[in-house]
Amino acid sequence: QVQLVESGGGLVQAGGSLRLSCAASGSIFRINAMGWYRQAPGKQRELVARITGGGETYYADSAKGRFTISRDNAENTVYLQIDRLKREYTAVYYCNADVQTRMYDYPINYWGKGTLVTVSS
Repeated sequence: QVQLVESGGGLVQAGGSLRLSCAASGSIFRINAMGWYRQAPGKQRELVARITGGGETYYADSAKGRFTISRDNAENTVYLQIDRLKREYTAVYYCNADVQTRMYDYPINYWGKGTLVTVSS
């Protein structure tokens, strides 16, 4: 079994910065792509950014310029740096990862429980 645990959310003023972390633990053989999604109140969950095992990154158009995704493969951790926060960034941010364990020959997609980011004016 694999667990993803997010941290770093909270109440932040607009214009400030925040760094979210997501640590994966459990019976991990290899983690392929990792990513961050968010779900704002009354809206569907949407992709923010993803990063491959080799470090290639992809950003949603709405995230380009203010969001930076990175990962530490040795620590099985993915980060999301958010700069110049806007009120519309208020959402629950979820971590997602394709994890290969020793139990199966194929990766399985896992989700964290989310961390709430609230941006105040």
